Amino acid sequence: MNQATLTFDKVSDPKVVITLQGSWTINGVLPALDQLSALPDYDQLKTVAFISGDDFSWDSRLLAWLLACQRMLEPSHCQLDLSGLPEDVRDLCRLANTVPPNKALPDRNPSLLHRLVDRVARMGDEAMELLAFIGELALSLSRWLSRKGSARWSDIISFCHQSGPSALPIITLQSVLIGMILAYLGMVQLRQFGAEVYVANLVGVGMVREMGALMTAVIMSGRTGAAYAAQLGTMQVNEEIDALTTLGINPMDYLVLPRTLALILTIPLLCLYSNILGMLGGGLVATSMDITWLMYLYQLQDAISFGDIMTGVAKSFLFALMIAMAGCRAGLACGRSSAAVGQATTNAVVTAIIYLVVADAGLNILFYHLGI
Repeated sequence: MNQATLTFDKVSDPKVVITLQGSWTINGVLPALDQLSALPDYDQLKTVAFISGDDFSWDSRLLAWLLACQRMLEPSHCQLDLSGLPEDVRDLCRLANTVPPNKALPDRNPSLLHRLVDRVARMGDEAMELLAFIGELALSLSRWLSRKGSARWSDIISFCHQSGPSALPIITLQSVLIGMILAYLGMVQLRQFGAEVYVANLVGVGMVREMGALMTAVIMSGRTGAAYAAQLGTMQVNEEIDALTTLGINPMDYLVLPRTLALILTIPLLCLYSNILGMLGGGLVATSMDITWLMYLYQLQDAISFGDIMTGVAKSFLFALMIAMAGCRAGLACGRSSAAVGQATTNAVVTAIIYLVVADAGLNILFYHLGI
């Protein structure tokens, strides 16, 4: 096989004729482009003409070499003349240059005002999409209540097991530890006033009104909300959701509503379970510091009212809805790659936690002004 070679024949000052000889194929070794730039009058060249010589053969490798040569000569505004090459070569080069490369200048650093306006616009779009999702979920719930939806009880029960009993170990651990932490913090401060017994008030009210519902929701957002986003995102990548839509099955009824109902049913129960274990954890600390179980339970009974318990349970219902919306919405909006599934999972957890913190702060302010 003849090796690919270049033969230079300078016809005039602004033009060079190059003869291509040998095998210009993928199996051969092509000449380096440095041979062109090494010409004495390279900067003054206006036209580089190529012609085919003896024993000339080619494939797509020649096209790649010619395009690289063209890019190298563009800064000096030098043109390629391919009239001496076979017609197929000219047609393929013309086709490769049909769409010019994107030469748009990179965007300059936007001003602070531009970034602020862009951020506000994105927040507005995000709010509208969230409202649309809430509306679709409400319509799906109404269809299910009227027995016109496609949500199945078997799916709801399966998701209840996934988000309920399967979550008990981690809820147990974090609830006991949160109760112990509250008791230790309260004991250190109350001991200065000789009121260590009131640590039961701190632990009880703190768990049933705030920490039980909030910490359970945070754990469930990282556990179940992320799982929902990953499940729906994987279905999106595998085009399973598109298949359901093609079959006339509404993804909101079949996929989102069962997961949402499962969280609404299980998180309030987990919240009550967390409250009990948190108070037990606080009792372990209190009894280790000269407070008997009887004193602790008696003080706890006086500190907690039924309204305090229902306040935490009411919060847990809203938190469950927010976790389901964040996880399912991120999964349905997932892209078509594995990286998009990971990004959707991250978005679900971050969005859910933001929803929880904002909602908890708003509810606390509302309950304070209502005297609850």
